[in-house]
Amino acid sequence: MTFSTTVNGDTQNLDLEGHEASVDVLREQLGLTGTKLVCAGGVCGACTIQIDGVPVAGCLTPATAMVDAEVTTIEGIADGEELHPIQKAFLAHDGLQCGYCTPGFIVHGVAFYDHWRAEHGPLAPRPTPDRHTIAEDLAGHLCRCGAYEGIYRAMAAACRGDFDDGPVEPSRIDGPAKVTGQAVYTADRYPENVLHAVIVRSPVAAADVGPLPPPSDGAPEWIVDLLPDDRRVRFAGQALFAVAAESPADARQLAAEVPVQLTPRPFVIDPDEALADDAPLVYEDRASRKLAPNSSEGPMLPTRWSGNRRGPTPTPFMGTLANYRVRKARETGAVGLVELTLETEPQLHSAFEPHCTVADWSDPAMLKVWTSSQAIDHIRHLLTERYGLGDHQIEVNADFVGGGFGAKSVLSPDLIGAIELSRLARRPVRLVLDRREELTATGNRPGTRTDISILVADDGDIQAMVVDAESHAGVAVNGVYGALCVIVYDRSPRIARDSDVLTNAPPGAPFRGPGGPTYAWALEQAVDQAAHQLGWDPIELRQRWDGNEKRQALYRWARELDVWSERPVTGSQTGRFRRGVGVAAANWLYMHDPTTEIEVGVEGGRLVVTNATQDIGTGSKTLLARAVGEVFDVAPTDVIVRAGRSAEGIPHGPTSGGSRVSPSLWPTAVEAAENLRDRIGTDLAAVPDGTSVSARRGGDGGNRLLRLTLGDLQVGQGFAAAVHVSEVEVDTLTGKTRVLTVHGGLAVGRVFAPVLATSQCEGSIIQGIGLALYENQILDPHTGLTLTSNLEDYRIPQLGDVPEITIHFHTGGWEHVAGGGIGLGEVGTISPAASVGNAIFNATGWRPTVAPVRPDRLLDGLR
Repeated sequence: MTFSTTVNGDTQNLDLEGHEASVDVLREQLGLTGTKLVCAGGVCGACTIQIDGVPVAGCLTPATAMVDAEVTTIEGIADGEELHPIQKAFLAHDGLQCGYCTPGFIVHGVAFYDHWRAEHGPLAPRPTPDRHTIAEDLAGHLCRCGAYEGIYRAMAAACRGDFDDGPVEPSRIDGPAKVTGQAVYTADRYPENVLHAVIVRSPVAAADVGPLPPPSDGAPEWIVDLLPDDRRVRFAGQALFAVAAESPADARQLAAEVPVQLTPRPFVIDPDEALADDAPLVYEDRASRKLAPNSSEGPMLPTRWSGNRRGPTPTPFMGTLANYRVRKARETGAVGLVELTLETEPQLHSAFEPHCTVADWSDPAMLKVWTSSQAIDHIRHLLTERYGLGDHQIEVNADFVGGGFGAKSVLSPDLIGAIELSRLARRPVRLVLDRREELTATGNRPGTRTDISILVADDGDIQAMVVDAESHAGVAVNGVYGALCVIVYDRSPRIARDSDVLTNAPPGAPFRGPGGPTYAWALEQAVDQAAHQLGWDPIELRQRWDGNEKRQALYRWARELDVWSERPVTGSQTGRFRRGVGVAAANWLYMHDPTTEIEVGVEGGRLVVTNATQDIGTGSKTLLARAVGEVFDVAPTDVIVRAGRSAEGIPHGPTSGGSRVSPSLWPTAVEAAENLRDRIGTDLAAVPDGTSVSARRGGDGGNRLLRLTLGDLQVGQGFAAAVHVSEVEVDTLTGKTRVLTVHGGLAVGRVFAPVLATSQCEGSIIQGIGLALYENQILDPHTGLTLTSNLEDYRIPQLGDVPEITIHFHTGGWEHVAGGGIGLGEVGTISPAASVGNAIFNATGWRPTVAPVRPDRLLDGLR
């Protein structure tokens, strides 16, 4: 039936069957893709629209509710070219990162603004809504990037009237497209003549799978195989086949009807049970072990296997002496011996734009791919090798990416499925995972169990450290994190032994500082325990052990904080609510891509910068514009940035991983711009179109012996440093921990884009709080199915969970690096969780050893 409605002031006719959700009709019939579909359960708020001025969740609101109503989407918020004050405030205060959740926040934020202004009058001065009021009203909205602090600032400023008049300078050059709904992500693409694809997944945790059924046996016309060479299922939710049809509904129906030949096998989910002699083997022989995915960004080092255990791989620094000293201290009951066992549960990436691909291989001689990826150049080269294509035969695009956090840099099943189906059908194919798939099969930060022993002398010197680190990455391996413990405090004999325990759980994947937050959860709590046992100030003890000069500067900053000097004596408080303050430090590798190339030219009197990188919300487009604009003394918004596309002739760009983007892009863009300026001067209007200059990153000065190059990744000289001080309130009646304030200090050299860098560091802290208190993948032990497969059961931090955050940058110490600064996306997320754990200990006297510190675990611990 056809119904009439008004959308953004225009009359629209809708063809409805009566069962559609508003978000689907708006996106698919009307092309209003600014409204995002994320959770499909009314939890995240990304699909918020207004119906007759009332914010509603488009995924839960039937399309029939729009009939004869006034509907407003993000595309209708601005008044022509004039942005709404809420939109301006989000731009100025950087209340966004990847931008995927931003339309929902703004559409609801406008309703809040209208109510606030009506209640408090149109004239200045107006009161400013406090954080609690904002959080209460926007409680149905989530941001995985953690841009909450910018959202708080933006909402308060707009309601106060700061953006009633005049233009605004955006913090990021792609911000205007994101706050107006004009940014087109891969999931927003619906090409003409497109086929819609879905993945058929295994309902069991282990099985042998028969051959792909032919069409004569009931298989769809368009179906491709996604199984590994041994045709073995190793976790519930593993991709089996991909099928395509004319509509999403038809594709889902076909997928449900595919005749799959599954022969179930025994499986094991629990890591302890996986180590039993009679446990089913996840990988049975050397050939099958080569199929195991890599859960880290590091190379796969050879090591031995024993059943479902891979390793241990030792990292010894006088390891024999370390073992001897710890063993003797244990035998004699030495006061200075600290021994703890600490665990973390798997944490899911939960990027709001799911894994998705639109592939067009209609022309056999040209493959075009749009994919939500943090590694478009790397992906293009992998596809070139896989399919035997020439450089001129393939392009990979990611104009906007709705988050990644480490899980979007490989040839994922959605990517291969869409490409193979497009090659089969010679039509464009669109394959977008739903939220259940995203939270089941796309990766996680592996769970861990760490046995750590630290021996401290009476004078406070560290005498030995022994770390046994066990990574639980499901069917994946190489979850190395124990080795990271022994490169922080470098004044003792020490050894780390890293092992993987294989289970039939979904595979782990690199996750923002792979191994970092989990090593810090163990090491930094052990150091805190040593300080407590020996009566040392926890910062002072770290200063005594730590040879990193940049971190020493951060320790001095942290000791001057009022919240630190006023912290209570550990375990001294009584009563229901107890306040605690904890500190933790972070150490991380400095990395960059020495093969990065950037082209800077002039077109139509404007500067143009080109590079085959992507912007996943970290601000790489803005960084390029700022670098070139600074050289020519023009505003970043006056620089045209061409990024998000990898094809023949486009200069190589870095992967968004390993904190390598900023130190790869900035100095290279500056060099290219300076070379261009030296050639043409600064009168751009007089320069003919097509004039351009390129530059290549290369390495740094300093000691070449301290560098390690792995393909397009170079580990440089020096370690990034961070220190976090967290203040918590523990409710001993309910077991809830509330983080009140966090002070984050980072030593990363020159900060190229301070507003964006601050936002990144705030988001890092919020994801660390998620690891410490909320996030926990849970599997059904009887089936292996993921139970936390929606954003209601898988709890990420909400607006009301966010503490007041302050960020401090120490800008010295990186003068040997090109550009004078390094990346910060990873080092900033390593120590927050451990600082929260130490704050809980300070508040209660009870040491939380398992993250997340759920209320039930805290109450059990206090009892």
